[in-house]
Amino acid sequence: MDRKEITRLETYLRTKFQLPSIEVRQRPQKDDSGEVYIGDEFIGVIFRDEDEGEISYAFNMAILDFDLPE
Repeated sequence: MDRKEITRLETYLRTKFQLPSIEVRQRPQKDDSGEVYIGDEFIGVIFRDEDEGEISYAFNMAILDFDLPE
């Protein structure tokens, strides 16, 4: 993903989650995905998929059991 695409995704996520601290960063040696952070905390990966000329994105966020409140 190029910088323009990452900026568009970042703007969308910030608006959708009402969270201006969300940041999408390019992944080293990968051009089909970006890393999603809130502040300095890595929270997931967003993947780009192109099929028959249509582009979509999938956001994958792992939630560990010990991170959940009791």
